[in-house]
Amino acid sequence: VLPAAKEAQCTPWRKNACCSHNTSQELHKDPSLLYNFNLDHCGKIEPACKRHFIQDNCLYECSPNLGPWIQEVNQSWRKERFLDVPLCKEDCQQWWEDCRTSYTCKSNWHKGWDWSSGSNKCPAGATCRTFETYFPTPAALCEGIWSHSYKLSNYSRGSGRCIQMWFDPAQGNPNEEVARFYALAMSAGAMSHGIGLLLLSLLPMLHLWLLS
Repeated sequence: VLPAAKEAQCTPWRKNACCSHNTSQELHKDPSLLYNFNLDHCGKIEPACKRHFIQDNCLYECSPNLGPWIQEVNQSWRKERFLDVPLCKEDCQQWWEDCRTSYTCKSNWHKGWDWSSGSNKCPAGATCRTFETYFPTPAALCEGIWSHSYKLSNYSRGSGRCIQMWFDPAQGNPNEEVARFYALAMSAGAMSHGIGLLLLSLLPMLHLWLLS
């Protein structure tokens, strides 16, 4: 349980969180000791832009509703990641709008940095340009920046079909319904696949039965 704090962006999850209070506090620092990742690698990014990255980290570290999209990975710094989380189109659009005039030097922030100093720096030959240059559309930003952790959804906030990065905890957590929907859909898909494989395995037996 995270304590309430007006300045803490992770508080939407404080009643049911997968992160500790210390983790929540650390996520608001730049660079954070959790990742040693410097958002200001091309000069100060706008505060309105930075808050989206803090919220992104809060969702990643604290949300209990990302189970349907968790994938195992074999990487030195983590064993799991989430993939293609359907991010509500308004959240993605606002993230892009608030960051388009800030500067970066890469279109994929997952890899390719110069870590020789202990924190991320632009690799040799990379040029600092506006986010809009590296991410010409909201989809390019939300889907590309973390190697498809997110997928731009066609659904809107409140639809029950997309994950909200931002919500008012006083109104409940809308992502609970979304996670249930996709978990059931994936289970049904897996069951259908299993039945299909079973039928395929029975085809030779059926063929022999018909011949006899």
